[in-house]
Amino acid sequence: MAPTAHRTAGTMFAALYGELAPHAWRDPESELDAYSLFYHRSLALSWLDDRSAGGGLEERMCHAPGLWGMNDAGWNHPLAAPGAGLISWFQVEASAVAGDRPLPVRPFLLCARDAMARAGTLSLSAVQLLLPVQGLDASSRPPYATVPSMRTVPWFAECDPGSRALMEVSINGGRDPSIATLAKQLADHLGHLDQDVFVCRSHDVADQDAVLPPPFDDDFWNGSSLHGVVLRGELAEWSCDAIGWLTEVVADSVAQLGFRSPLLLTVTRALSKG
Repeated sequence: MAPTAHRTAGTMFAALYGELAPHAWRDPESELDAYSLFYHRSLALSWLDDRSAGGGLEERMCHAPGLWGMNDAGWNHPLAAPGAGLISWFQVEASAVAGDRPLPVRPFLLCARDAMARAGTLSLSAVQLLLPVQGLDASSRPPYATVPSMRTVPWFAECDPGSRALMEVSINGGRDPSIATLAKQLADHLGHLDQDVFVCRSHDVADQDAVLPPPFDDDFWNGSSLHGVVLRGELAEWSCDAIGWLTEVVADSVAQLGFRSPLLLTVTRALSKG
């Protein structure tokens, strides 16, 4: 292995849907596009692994590894489903995950949120994520962090009860049929966790036609969206923070149940509680 090489968990991709009202004061021709805004925000927060971005060998090797390396980003995507309302997308290479840490989905979405906030006012209706579950080793989890994100449940304890949101989680394993057989086990596993950040009310095997087509080719992951599960329930709040937490928990839960493929997960907000 080359001296500068380092292990990665795999590709993470986030597509955000809804509306983004541009700030009136912002130059629409600004060179600070989605890539630049996301890059500099993750660099500022020490989340970016930029060891390959210039500098000598000694300088690169002394950098502490970040959560991800930057791949690409944009406001639009040529493969986005027509009329789906895609407003931005971000693609990174997730660094190898420590035994007591989750996939860094939560910081990934928070960084995306901050990048979009520089461009305009966000109204989010859905988040679609490609997760490298194959990069998780459930057997390496220590007893105090079998599902690492559970350690941060108290962060949501002070959420306004009126902020709870009905939502739907589509979990798709593409050509891997095992995810559909895990539907009940996954729902039971989530129900047995000591948390009320996400309360699952029902689960079903997913209808392939109901899956929002992702803005990338099937050969980019394990597509197409043939086998999946839908969870319906209530989230503590409709935010990138809570969505990221839930996604991390789902990724670790399916890894514990033996799933070993990339996972396409789509979180959609219900229109109302009625």
